[in-house]
Amino acid sequence: MTTAAVADLIIHNARITTLDPSRPEASAVAVKDGRFTAVTSDVERLMASRGPGTRVIDARGRRLVPGLIDSHTHLIRGGLNFNLELRWEGVPTLADAMAMLKEQVGRTPPPQWVRVVGGFTEQQFAEKRLPTLDELNAAAPHTPVFILHLYDRALLNAAALRAVGYGKDTPNPPGGEIQRDAAGNPTGLLLARPNAFLLYAALAQGPRLSPDDQINSTRLFMRELNRLGITSVIDAGGGFQNYPDDYRIIDRLARDGELTVRIAYNLFTQNKGAELGDFQRWTDLLAPLAGSETYRHNGAGEMLVFSGADFEDFREPRPDLPPGMEPDLEAVVRLLVTKRWPFRMHATYEETISRALDVFEKVDREIPFAGLHWWFDHAETVSLRSIDRIKALGGGIAVQHRMAFQGEYFAARYGAQAAEQTPPIRRMLDAGLPVGAGTDATRVASYNPWTSLAWLVTGKTVGGMRMYGEANLLDRHTALRLWTQANTWFSHDEGRKGQIAAGQFADLALLSRDYFAVPEDEIGELYAELTVMGGRIVHAAGDFADQAPPLPPASPDWSPVNRFGGHWHRNPAAGLFTRPGGASLAAACCAAPCGVHGHGHAQALASSVPADGAGFWGALGCACWAF
Repeated sequence: MTTAAVADLIIHNARITTLDPSRPEASAVAVKDGRFTAVTSDVERLMASRGPGTRVIDARGRRLVPGLIDSHTHLIRGGLNFNLELRWEGVPTLADAMAMLKEQVGRTPPPQWVRVVGGFTEQQFAEKRLPTLDELNAAAPHTPVFILHLYDRALLNAAALRAVGYGKDTPNPPGGEIQRDAAGNPTGLLLARPNAFLLYAALAQGPRLSPDDQINSTRLFMRELNRLGITSVIDAGGGFQNYPDDYRIIDRLARDGELTVRIAYNLFTQNKGAELGDFQRWTDLLAPLAGSETYRHNGAGEMLVFSGADFEDFREPRPDLPPGMEPDLEAVVRLLVTKRWPFRMHATYEETISRALDVFEKVDREIPFAGLHWWFDHAETVSLRSIDRIKALGGGIAVQHRMAFQGEYFAARYGAQAAEQTPPIRRMLDAGLPVGAGTDATRVASYNPWTSLAWLVTGKTVGGMRMYGEANLLDRHTALRLWTQANTWFSHDEGRKGQIAAGQFADLALLSRDYFAVPEDEIGELYAELTVMGGRIVHAAGDFADQAPPLPPASPDWSPVNRFGGHWHRNPAAGLFTRPGGASLAAACCAAPCGVHGHGHAQALASSVPADGAGFWGALGCACWAF
């Protein structure tokens, strides 16, 4: 331990899980110039590095872990839209969700829309259903409402149908269906059959934020991730996310030193039939891994070629990829390997993975991959044979908690036995593959890492269905490693972050409760009370609220974020924003008593009395306040 230099930050009296095998546990850290300089339990010696300008924080015995890393998310696109979107993530009842929507309709000026864009599933609601189109039209007769449910469907009220211009003569696009009534008029239900282009094309017609509001929106989305303990992400690009145009906001924030999350970004082709041209242009513009410690290029994908995309709508049969997939993919991969660009490929099904591996092995024989980092994303039904082939080519697999949101649909189609190893995470680890965890947020699943960690440990969906037996469950330490140290392989950051160790980036999260001690079913309720990125405090709440950096209100002022924050939590104090005096926006939302029985809903949700917050009574209150 070196303490000669005066520390910028000291945190002591913590229960530290370092994920460093040479020192698994400690109680204090010192930070200088954005890196850990000491990790120890010898607090007296550590304090020798304290100077007049050192910030010293007593962790009050809380659990401290490395900053979480999401190996597959869509932060850049999500940031541009965060302030526009009402979040239903974690909301326990449809009644609650519809009350939020109805209130937001009243706050939203024309021609703006009310949008709920993914991150939730009907399975999380006590009612186990989505709103009907009649309910949406009653709640919003004039304001356009767009609700995206996973990758399978979107609900548009009549005002939204008018806004997008869908009528009796609007044809169905390839891979999508506009549901119609007996007279041929669109009902408002859009179905992905099997791809989501129709859903996203409709969403893309909504009004966008101004550049200044997009800056604010992106800052607030990063702070929401910080609130959950995330300090790094790998951005997987996305549809309708063009480079470099749609990267100008994140470029500016990076240039101005305003990133509170480290971002490594992959580039996602935007031009069906002209994918090779995209990558030829980008490989000429960007050297592999070009950028800084906080904002850096990370290669190609997750979309490499449109003919190789097997969208994961488990309510529909598995799509058959066209015969032309192999030559399309070979041309792109040959270019990437030649240019030494890392790459990732979206692949849900074994049938896609095995065909892609044929291409990769062919290219490798002519132009060796030779240590190039490449991986499949998702891989829900990958076979043991394909796992071995991936290992032989030096590849990895990044898994996401999509099954936590779609497990019921997968089991209904393929059977509960098939769902038990979907994806086969334990087998991947046993084979020695690089395996990392992520979310695929913001549309397909929630951005909450604790939802993922709960799924990895319990094997349950957010709707409560248990999918996995012991053979495919992870212990808490292994699951946490997949969210930290293991994910560094996917951004070429091994040894630079992901552990609490001297010399590594000082990225950490001090948790609201002890991850290793809370009951399994409460892992998903965790959040960070203090988050540090590069030695800088980027989030603080609760006992550490006096350490919090300034947080601007969301703009425009009617933004759902100003009223409801981000991910729902039964403890109002866990919200993104707090009002003067400590009352959160969530508390304000739930402050009014039930109009039928007079019971306080917020009191129920914040109570320490065991309760089912989604139930009729809950603890000391009820959930019928919504209407």
